[in-house]
Amino acid sequence: MVTAQSAKVVIIGTGMVGATFGYALLPSGLAPEIILIDANRARAEGEAMDLSHAMPFYRPINIRSGDYADCAGADVVVVAAGAAQRPGETRTHLAQRNAEIFRQIIPQVTRQAPDAILLIATNPVDSLTYLSWRLSGFPPQRVIGAGTILDTARLRYVLGARFNIDPRSVHAYIVGEHGDSEVALWSTASIAGMSIPDFCHLTGHTCTEEEQLAIFRQVRDAAYHIIELKGATYYAIAAGLERIVESILRDQNTILTVSGLLRDCYGVSDVSLSLPMVIGRQGISRTLCLPMDEREQGLFRASARIVREVIDSLPLPEVAY
Repeated sequence: MVTAQSAKVVIIGTGMVGATFGYALLPSGLAPEIILIDANRARAEGEAMDLSHAMPFYRPINIRSGDYADCAGADVVVVAAGAAQRPGETRTHLAQRNAEIFRQIIPQVTRQAPDAILLIATNPVDSLTYLSWRLSGFPPQRVIGAGTILDTARLRYVLGARFNIDPRSVHAYIVGEHGDSEVALWSTASIAGMSIPDFCHLTGHTCTEEEQLAIFRQVRDAAYHIIELKGATYYAIAAGLERIVESILRDQNTILTVSGLLRDCYGVSDVSLSLPMVIGRQGISRTLCLPMDEREQGLFRASARIVREVIDSLPLPEVAY
């Protein structure tokens, strides 16, 4: 069993997301051993040096650059490597480009770390999570995509700001694809045990369908605005990845909206998609097929079809494990 003294996390890809995740992991105390791997070995070495110089402000750990042989004994391998989406590039074309990278990465990881949990951060995350499962031969519960963990956090933040309450007191989920077809589950969203309309009525806020749609668009399009302003998003997703790793290594059984292989949720199967899932030391222990109204069910199935089309465009192994 992993302990605070033995956990090992490997980060593959030391671009902005991978490096920022390493920085989020450093002060957490979750992993006394962190290995950074990148096709650009100098970049990985430089990031490891920079991170190690922060240790006097936190606690001593073993953080260094390495290669795939250093994946041996890893508890969690976080894959943040891949190409960024080009202006005007379709999600399908991006998936095909990153699939070629993953066909090089995943077999090397699984060969060295057959008992690890794979955590996929690269976009498009849902199709690449499915591809990673097929390439790895791992049980599906040990291949997790970051999915809509960030979208859900954005929704809670926006609702908290609107109602002037702590976003941690908001319970609302974004499910489906991490992308344009994602679905906000308004029918189950709640604050203090009340539905959003009931909370609005009690507190004197307005809560129209048009306002809900505006909030959803703000959440869905947040990444586009951030990229326009500063070129990339990385702080919040790094925090989300750290939260997933915490739940794994500490066996917390936290419910998080991550991407995993679905089996018959409103007719959706054999696709990696986000729903609230229970995350612990063995990976995904349970997938929660939440109640959805008829409109949400239709949107969820439509989102699954979009992801499935991308998956079908990829060079998948012939045999599904």
